[in-house]
Amino acid sequence: MLDGLRQFIADIVSPSADEERAFDDTGYRLAATALLVHVVSLDGEPTEVEKRKLHGLIESSFKLDPGTADRLIASAIKVEGEAVDLYHFTSVIMRSVNEEGRLRIIEMMWELVYADGQVSEFEDNVVWRAADLLGVSSRDRIDLKHRVAERQSVPPKDASTSADAAM
Repeated sequence: MLDGLRQFIADIVSPSADEERAFDDTGYRLAATALLVHVVSLDGEPTEVEKRKLHGLIESSFKLDPGTADRLIASAIKVEGEAVDLYHFTSVIMRSVNEEGRLRIIEMMWELVYADGQVSEFEDNVVWRAADLLGVSSRDRIDLKHRVAERQSVPPKDASTSADAAM
């Protein structure tokens, strides 16, 4: 019993413990990555371009090395596959991430949506729902969409853009 307690304490204070716990189901990085995995999977099997974009976003946004990013994405794929809705992920993010960070997550979602050069209704709707759950205004969501579209040199053409702009 004493050995078990020692191991528990060692696990908590060891340098690798934080890295392992970072990917538990209460971590905002896992929640954000699961949202991104959800977006990239909406229109079927992710393309190589989408996979590279996802990996690059995870590495740069969370300042992870490629191996750690791989493990985070693998964990996110698993939890996203088990999820029944977006609320579990967005609630973790709401508790852990400030407004600027939540805006960046929505921007990352748009970057993945535009990675293949086209926006489906499903992708647009998921970003809209996630933004709403993350407390991101319609104006900010649309501004981010247009900003990403301009960087990608793709006009943001879909039915919701004109309806959202009227709000």
